[in-house]
Amino acid sequence: MEAIRELAQFLTTLCCGLFAGAAIYINLVEHPARMECGTEIAATEFGPSYRRAAVMQASLAATGLAASMAAWLTGASVWWLAGGILLGSVIPFTLAVILPVNKQLLASALDKRSARARELLSYWGKLHAVRSALSIIALIMFLLSP
Repeated sequence: MEAIRELAQFLTTLCCGLFAGAAIYINLVEHPARMECGTEIAATEFGPSYRRAAVMQASLAATGLAASMAAWLTGASVWWLAGGILLGSVIPFTLAVILPVNKQLLASALDKRSARARELLSYWGKLHAVRSALSIIALIMFLLSP
């Protein structure tokens, strides 16, 4: 049972670390660079970037949550479960709060040169920072948990 717990803890930490790293990269590097290119280019680049990142990040969050639950069920402290729930919370946050903004940014009716497009992109960056923060907190919990 101990080997399963240790494997689950490793998988949880790996998934969370990869998720947090990718989320931070998006907030500190990719999105600011996208915005520097001008609104039209930023809005155009958003679609392909979003499609690629969505699959990876959703998979990491879901796997990290499942592994944290396995770790907790096999004897890890409740902090592993709490951190997993925190990491997993990015999924409903994304679906309920960020997805409506994504849909607006991806809408064919959006003028990609407009002030509205720039506002949506800016707002999206702030919302995405919440995902970064949640995953960083979860990762710290995993790294400090017994």
